[in-house]
Amino acid sequence: METKVDALEQIDLTTSENEKVTQMDLETSLKECSVALEYFLNNRFADALALLKPWKNQSMYHAMGYSSILVMQAGMTFEPKDMDAAMTSLRESLDTCQRFRKKTGLVETLTSFWYRQPSDNLTEEEMHAELCYAEVLLQKAALTFLDESIIGFIKGGMRIRNSYQIYKECQAIIKVRKDEKQESTHVHFKSGVSMGIGSFNLMLSLLPSRVLRLMEFLGFSGDRELGLSELREGASSNSLRSILCTLTLMMFHLYITVILGTGDGNLAESESLLEPYAKRFPNGALMLFYTARIALLKGDFTLAQEKFLACIAAQQEWRQIHHLCYWELMWAYCFEQNWNEAYRYADLLCKESKWSQAVYTFLKAAILSMLPEEEVAKIGENVVELFRQVDGLRLRIAGKSIPTEKFAAKKANRYNSSNPVKLVVPALEMIYVWNGFTVVGKRPELTESILSTLDTAEKKLGDSQAPSEYHLDDQCVVQLLKGLCLRELGRLDQAEQCFNNVISSETQIKFNNYLVPYTMYELGLLHKQRGDCDKAIEIMENVKANYKDYSMESRLHFRIHAALNTMGTFTAKLPPSRTPA
Repeated sequence: METKVDALEQIDLTTSENEKVTQMDLETSLKECSVALEYFLNNRFADALALLKPWKNQSMYHAMGYSSILVMQAGMTFEPKDMDAAMTSLRESLDTCQRFRKKTGLVETLTSFWYRQPSDNLTEEEMHAELCYAEVLLQKAALTFLDESIIGFIKGGMRIRNSYQIYKECQAIIKVRKDEKQESTHVHFKSGVSMGIGSFNLMLSLLPSRVLRLMEFLGFSGDRELGLSELREGASSNSLRSILCTLTLMMFHLYITVILGTGDGNLAESESLLEPYAKRFPNGALMLFYTARIALLKGDFTLAQEKFLACIAAQQEWRQIHHLCYWELMWAYCFEQNWNEAYRYADLLCKESKWSQAVYTFLKAAILSMLPEEEVAKIGENVVELFRQVDGLRLRIAGKSIPTEKFAAKKANRYNSSNPVKLVVPALEMIYVWNGFTVVGKRPELTESILSTLDTAEKKLGDSQAPSEYHLDDQCVVQLLKGLCLRELGRLDQAEQCFNNVISSETQIKFNNYLVPYTMYELGLLHKQRGDCDKAIEIMENVKANYKDYSMESRLHFRIHAALNTMGTFTAKLPPSRTPA
């Protein structure tokens, strides 16, 4: 396919067998890395690596670009060999970047360590070396967190702090030199600083206020508006990192605010950011993927399915991108209650992806549970055996269990007895865990369909002749999910009654300790929808102060933090007792 890459390949870089670059200055390396980026966005991943590899030990940008692709690949595959290759490349990249950094004596080093004064005598190349070093250090920190030890966790934290300090120093350099005549490469430096400072501020702003206060005490800042502003500035620049700033903004709007927030991603800005790249790379897997994700969040599940399938067909080199599409397609079909198609993609994830076999297996079993038993028998799966596998498939990262895997294992535990008790609507419950009801709510007819499924489940529980020990917990799960549907449909009084039914059962709930705090949060959102923000804030602050040690506690604290942010408050006082440690 002919794209802008064809024009860029005319640059006298490494594109000719007879004319090879013998010297890689800063400007030339930036141009060549731009070509590699174009390759990457056109699904030519091997070509991008091949272009960067010959110079990765002589050019800081080639080194950073090469290791960035390997890190991305390792993050998607979770394969030990890919992790090792990425970590080796990162170490080599740090060495390459280090050679270009300003050499300092002992006194100057100590002075910089204590006072962190911006260097006003760095060359343009040394400035870029600082920036590249910070980026590679941050990537190494991210990969270090996957080391299953507390030492790895501490190392990762220290590298993140060092990376952030370098970004701050680079930002100070820009302020010191703003009146100077800048070289042509300086726009790439500025956008790189914008990306780093913006990403740090945006991600840290998501943290619950008590954690954020600690991070600010350690020297970090978490200003959401500053983060968005910096990233927007970087995205609008004509630089190597423009697309990276754009992708960071879209990740924030289309994933982070949906899963860890109130579900209200900025779809309009995402579409605007994506549009020029979608035109330049119409068959680019990343562009097709984000086009599909936007369609999904808008409630256009048919278009989303079409674009995810197009993304799968666009390239075969990185199968891991297929797995991201399988995950999204599974949810798109779950939202439609097309359980056979949803099962198909859950099964593919179980067979091909190593990201979270525990969650994939639980979801496959949960989806099959929504089908009549005779259909499950035709498929040839044993639902009970699938649920029994979940606990043994759990991973540990930095010595800790993954919260969603822990939640899934706890739910599946009831199948371990000789007389298993079926989960009531496990696939719908998992839709809630991933904040999917805000998406389904864009389609009233599908929300009504889910409500009908819940009414049927509720009737079946009510007709039970011999209620199990899980009976009340199951009733409360159904009530919470019914409340969500009713709220999305604007039937607020009925939704409030469902939420209150759960909250009033607090002392009787035996197994699902997440139900009451999560339901109270949803009740708070209902009061916000009515315009009673004071009541909403009061309820959410009550959850923060008086509930702890329940499943997926951190996820709820992120959501509460996001909701309070939309209501413009972090100043409400916590009660003195029962405050989470």
